[in-house]
Amino acid sequence: MNQALLTRLFKSIEGSENTPLIRVAFSIIEEEKRKGHIKLADRLNTILKETISRDEDLKPSLKIAKTDTYKVPVDRRYKLPLATHIEHESLRHEMVLTPDVENKILRIEKEYLARERLAHHGLKPRKKILFYGSSGCGKSMGAERLAWDLGLPFYKVRFDSIISSYLGESASNLQNLFDSIEDFPCVLLLDEFDIIGKQRDISSNDVGEIHRIVNILLGLLEEYDGEGILIATTNLEGTLDKALFRRFDDFIELPKPSEKEIIELLKTSFSALKLSNKIDLNTYSNKMVGMSYAIVVKIANDAAKKAVINSKKEISVEDLDNALEENKAINR
Repeated sequence: MNQALLTRLFKSIEGSENTPLIRVAFSIIEEEKRKGHIKLADRLNTILKETISRDEDLKPSLKIAKTDTYKVPVDRRYKLPLATHIEHESLRHEMVLTPDVENKILRIEKEYLARERLAHHGLKPRKKILFYGSSGCGKSMGAERLAWDLGLPFYKVRFDSIISSYLGESASNLQNLFDSIEDFPCVLLLDEFDIIGKQRDISSNDVGEIHRIVNILLGLLEEYDGEGILIATTNLEGTLDKALFRRFDDFIELPKPSEKEIIELLKTSFSALKLSNKIDLNTYSNKMVGMSYAIVVKIANDAAKKAVINSKKEISVEDLDNALEENKAINR
């Protein structure tokens, strides 16, 4: 993460010294010190100290339940877990985003941390979020980042366990899952939400079961006011039942990266290796416009791996050109 982005992020942080987000911020400062970025670490530390001092009287508490106190519900028939827990240290959280998307995600984090203050004024934080956009543009990673930044346990819904061929069991599984997280602060990801959230008028061949699932999901989303955050993602927002959209507190589109974001992605991906001075990242970023974040990172990684395997001291134009050409077909 570059210095300007880190500084902007730290200025947006709110909370007291014991909140998870502040603790994560202090760990970032220590990491920057280990990298030798002393001036940056000092500047971030000053910003953080001012934040703690400013919020000393408010101290919004973040109630975190230990993961071992929560038992993931299972389906009745096969006893398969309805959600998968991903350990905190395995969460992906370093992202390159447009300023608009970055600000929207920061807004969710700040509202969640300040939820007690909001409650004093009869207000509620955003807790039900829909991420939509092309595949490979960071929707699932955005959910993981929220869990990382807020220090919340992260769970991913297993639709293969929830969706049952037996009449009524899918709806029952959904009900059990929502009931189980009502008082448990976590981030619950409903990835590829269109699996069960598709429009009722295009599911006429599903003998009514999809209709019933969508209907109960509408009710569950409408009633959810638990301790955590629900994140749904979809590549095909046009196929979602319109009634579902009204149940979310916020809709955030994660677009494909612009030339500016592509350059940042390439710099980050190439940071461990030397680039040939013949490589102009501006030229390559222009060639990659229209590609997803995932494809851009794959191109960079493919070029880097080729250089390493061939024992080269730097990534050559040929390495990058070959990787770009090989991955063009994937992006079509």
